[in-house]
Amino acid sequence: MEYRGGNSGVKYLMRGPSIDWGVILLNPGESMAENSHGHNFVDETFYFTEGDGIMIINDKEFPAPQGTVFLVEPKEMHNIRNDSNKSIKIIFIKGEYKPEDKI
Repeated sequence: MEYRGGNSGVKYLMRGPSIDWGVILLNPGESMAENSHGHNFVDETFYFTEGDGIMIINDKEFPAPQGTVFLVEPKEMHNIRNDSNKSIKIIFIKGEYKPEDKI
């Protein structure tokens, strides 16, 4: 599958039947989404594999250096931002396959 933004953004590698998972590539100055989003029932894990980013959970910003892992619980609004001068890569796993579960 392609990155949503062409050469960056979210790219799903597997959608169902039991989990969603993929890769997020953010170039300098990019965010995962324009606005934070969340899920009513699904938790989501983010593993920062390359570069240093900013993880945003419920409007609170957390440094996310390479090697950092975050678990975002249901109903927590989240986003990722790249304030660095290098691209960052994050692996994400949604704990259950519910593609309609987005707030």
